[in-house]
Amino acid sequence: MENFPPLASGFLPDALQPDTGEPGFGVYVHWPFCAAKCPYCDFNSHVRHQPVDQPRFTAAFLKEMEAMRRMSGPKTVTSIFLGGGTPSLMDPTTVAAILDGIARHWHVPDGIEITMEANPSSVEATRFRGYRQAGVNRVSLGVQALNDADLRFLGRLHDVADALKAIRLAREIFPRMSFDLIYARPNQTVEAWETELNEAISYAVDHLSLYQLTIEEGTPFYGLHKAGKLVVPDGEQSAILYEATQEITARHGLPAYEVSNHARPGAESRHNLTYWRYGDYAGIGPGAHGRLTRGRNKIATSTERRPETWLEQVERTGHAMVEEEVLGFEEQADELLLMGLRLREGVDLARWQQLSGRDPDPVREERLLEHGFIERLGNSRLRCTSSGMLILDAVVADLAC
Repeated sequence: MENFPPLASGFLPDALQPDTGEPGFGVYVHWPFCAAKCPYCDFNSHVRHQPVDQPRFTAAFLKEMEAMRRMSGPKTVTSIFLGGGTPSLMDPTTVAAILDGIARHWHVPDGIEITMEANPSSVEATRFRGYRQAGVNRVSLGVQALNDADLRFLGRLHDVADALKAIRLAREIFPRMSFDLIYARPNQTVEAWETELNEAISYAVDHLSLYQLTIEEGTPFYGLHKAGKLVVPDGEQSAILYEATQEITARHGLPAYEVSNHARPGAESRHNLTYWRYGDYAGIGPGAHGRLTRGRNKIATSTERRPETWLEQVERTGHAMVEEEVLGFEEQADELLLMGLRLREGVDLARWQQLSGRDPDPVREERLLEHGFIERLGNSRLRCTSSGMLILDAVVADLAC
């Protein structure tokens, strides 16, 4: 096991603007291109065998920002997230231009979280330093596994050596770093996962995202699974793996603050907290989604998914919006519940009651309380217990009725 450098100096986690517990306002920028499409991935990502015209796409991002700024009105940004796809395929100059554009359209205070997703196979020290100079202060690495056989199974272009190199560089260059792992892989034992997770924690700085492998319709894995050629752990085994994950991360000071995300206190992803606390965020780029408040209404936005079609529409009309839906109060209440119950801090009941116009059904709530799936935090918040997290969708559906 390697010895890793300490966290990059010059910007410590406690130099972040303090988390007020408010949802905030985030800006999400979607870079849709990848070097290869992973067989489990149903994200809006596309492989192009010719170089992407980055200056042209940059100009389109900036143009769509203008449209989003008109919709959102003046806002103070609390986080920025560059996702994908593989944003680390962007040139540092592209990243700098996008971040400068956001600062021109909204107020961006010093010390906010600015995250970029990166794949270990596309990591170079010079690019990482360029992203840091552009303003990125947090990187999220798609490591996914710490053994080469499973990395090949998952269709990843990197091996473990590449992953460790990327983690080392991230720790040297960025003030904050997270990486993802996928577990509940075929034939994965609890003992093997515990060993891998303990190794991952020894490399982590302050945050880990740990996702169970899910079989999504439309992916190559879906076809294999349907044909019986890919078998994933059943519900009981998945629950055992999940519970082991919670115990190990908590023991090492990285407790779950969301169903799949673990952090040292104060190092939670501010941007993702905006989603889970049901805040506003502008979604820019091909296939990006957003939620923007206009008066008493919440507007759900989404853009054209196909990159070249998105590009042409933005150049022609100034945006590539394909959906602009006004959400009713009941819909907002359901979304607040769906997102907020993922969090360890739970849901603000007063906010939910204001949107839904009612109290939680006392019979349904009492039944969930008796089974130990939910708990009250005083009179102000409601949250899932560890047992409830295992059947989260069912708990949400029951409370939303």
